[in-house]
This record gives sequence, structure tokens and C-alpha cells, in this order.
Amino acid sequence: MAFESLSEKLSASFKKLRSKGRLTSADIKEAMREVRLALLEADVSFKVVKDFVAKVSERAVGADVLESLTPAQMVIKIVNEELVALMGSENSKLAIASKPPTVVMLVGLQGAGKTTNGAKLAALMKKGGRRPLLVACDIYRPAAIDQLMTVGKQVDVPVFEMGKTNPVNIAKAAIEHAKRHGNDMVFLDTAGRLHIDDTLMDELRNIKSAVSPTEILLVVDAMTGQDAVNAASAFDEALGISGVFLTKLDGDARGGAALSVRAVTGKPIKFVGVGEKLDAVELFHPDRMASRILGMGDVLTLIEKAEQSFDQKKAEEMAARLKANKFTLTDFYDQLISFKSMGSMSDIAGMIPGMNSKALSGATIDEKAITRTEAIIQSMTPYERENPSVLNSSRKKRIAAGSGTTVVDVNRLLKQFETMQVMVKQLSGGKRGKGFGKGKNPFGF
Repeated sequence: MAFESLSEKLSASFKKLRSKGRLTSADIKEAMREVRLALLEADVSFKVVKDFVAKVSERAVGADVLESLTPAQMVIKIVNEELVALMGSENSKLAIASKPPTVVMLVGLQGAGKTTNGAKLAALMKKGGRRPLLVACDIYRPAAIDQLMTVGKQVDVPVFEMGKTNPVNIAKAAIEHAKRHGNDMVFLDTAGRLHIDDTLMDELRNIKSAVSPTEILLVVDAMTGQDAVNAASAFDEALGISGVFLTKLDGDARGGAALSVRAVTGKPIKFVGVGEKLDAVELFHPDRMASRILGMGDVLTLIEKAEQSFDQKKAEEMAARLKANKFTLTDFYDQLISFKSMGSMSDIAGMIPGMNSKALSGATIDEKAITRTEAIIQSMTPYERENPSVLNSSRKKRIAAGSGTTVVDVNRLLKQFETMQVMVKQLSGGKRGKGFGKGKNPFGF
């Protein structure tokens, strides 16, 4: 996850402050030096770092901090507030046109991910009750139209294309098509270049002039660091962008772009791409991101992810089964899939306060354990899932062969399942059992 290194360095710096009962101006000066270095190493713009540290220092040397009973916490609070302010204070949602359709023009350099992330955004809007339309305005990149058609089909969003004709005419025709067919949102997938040039900007200006988009979103790759900020400045100067869609924020990028874009352009980050899947897109919340950077977790996003993977009907059925003290491998599998849909273990851990890669360095988390467990249960017959007691040696050998695992793996899963059954009995008021072993969890990872 982006900011991981920054988060660890800031946590180490604040840990030194917490060890001191009272803070002096020298203590704060030393802490700010470490904060400055950490931000610069995270590829944050030098000017942004300079201004940020100056604001924090000015507030931190005040009497309220130095005379506080918990001065270290006050400094962390100030850093958190300034980080939030740096990234935009609050989430900026897409503007919706008073008269449909709302036209969103996606711009950016080639390779930033406009096509894929445009589909992600359209899918997100569709989930919110909108009727989006994707438009193929990139007539230059080989297979760009085919790619948009493919991702559009995957998210079940219609795609409008006219082949390799004038992009301005395509955009205008798409708006009329949307009006006739009831599409209340139009996403224009425009062409990019490997670098910014006059030809590209002239075409984008012409499209903007022809369709008067409600939003102009710049798609930038977080992995490119300061180049992303430079691109944002250039596109904003030429087109007047309304916001930024930052992609690949789940990668090992140092994250400086997210902290610099708002300060340099004055335009908010509205969405972030957090994975390769077509549902891996989130609204950008500056306050939540600041909390994650400072190791405070992101409980709100964790709750939202849980709600998205939550099936009300299945939950009610599960509650009834638990009440009747019934818990089968089918139920176990359903819970596993719901958990898996929330994201990787490292992503989930990053949202829990106090948890990061360093905190998990001694933990035995095996991401592949979920996949192995899933394969083993899928290799069972429905009868075996409902009645695991019938699993004798020959059945276990068949299941192991079918799932590409070993009989030892199958036995381990069954042992974990028995542990879960014990817990279910305890929760439902049944017979008490031994419970969990020390350091273990029901899924075995």
C-alpha cells in the first residue's frame, strides 16, 4: 500500500515524542526534521513539504502544546489536521448536471489507466442507481476501442463508438445518443500521449468546447510520483480540470502525488484506484487517508467494505442456522468468500488502528491459505459439505487430488472447522467447548 514507508517513519518519530513527559522546542524541531525527511523520501513536492512543516511547527511550539499534559498527542493531532487540510479537508464528489446527462471527460497521459478506470467509475455510478454510458473517443491507440468494449461488457455498461472518426463528432453524437436512450451519465474516454503536446491539448480543448463537460477528471498514475503532479499542473493550465482520479494507490508507490496534487493544483482528488479488479475504486477521503498514514487505521472504510460484501438475505439465513446450532462447511465457505471479497489481508490490516506491515512482520498470515481452503471445500460434494463426518480416507484422498492439495491440508481444514463449530455452540448457548488455541483463528491464517 502507498504511504507504507512514510507511515512507518512518522510512527517512529512520534514514538520518540511519546517517550518524553514534557516537550521542549528542541524536541519539536527534531521531530519536524524527521517529518520533513520522511515526506521528501515519499516523493512529496519540496515546496509542499516546506509549507507543511512550517505550519505544523508554528502550531506545535505554542503554549497549548508545550504546556499540555500529553504534548506528544497534541503534536500528532496537529500533524493529522494539517495532513487532512493538505489533501483537501473533505471528500469531493462528482458534480451532477441539473439537466441530464452529466458529462465526465476523462483525460490524462497514455498508460495512466483512463479506459479501465473509466469503466470502474461507470460501474460505481451504476451501483448508485445511475445509467452510465462509456464513449470511445480514443481513436489513436491500437485496440483502445476494443478494450473499452471489453471492460464495458464486464461491468455491464453500454459503450458508444463510431470507429476512428473525429473524436469531437463522436463526443457530440454520444451526448445525443445518451439523451435518446435515457443515459444520465456519459464518460468520455479521450486519447492520451506519452507526453504532453499541443496536438493532444488542442483536441481535448475542442471536445471540451463542443460538449461543455460537467466534470473534467484527470487520471494520473500514483506510481509516477512527481511526474503525476507535473502532469496535473499542465492539464489544469490547459483545460481547467475539476478533479483528479489517482490510480494504483494500492501499489508500492511512495504516495507523494496524493499529498502534492491538491496543494500544487488546488484541485481535489475525487477517486482512487485501489486494485486491478473493476470494483477496486473508492471515493477519496482525506481524513481517512491521513489516519492511515499516521497508523491510526481507517475503520470507516473497513466498515464500508464489510457492508458491500454483506448479503442481507444470507445473513438472516445464517442467523437462523446459528440459532438452531447448525454450522456446516457450506456456511464456512460462504463466510470465507465474504471475507475474501473485502480485499487482501494486508489491505484490511492497514485499516485497523495500529496495524501495518511492520506490526504484522511476526504474524503467520498466509494469503494463499484462503485459496487452498476454498479449493478444498469446492472439491467436496454438497452432501460432504453438509455432513463432514462422512469424510473417510478415500474421500479425503479424492478431495486432496481434486483441489491440488494434500490429505494433511484437508485434515487441517476439518480441524479448523471443528474449532469453528465449538465457537458456534458457545455463541448459541450450547455446550461449552475448548475454544481456540493460543494464537490461532478459525480460518487458520
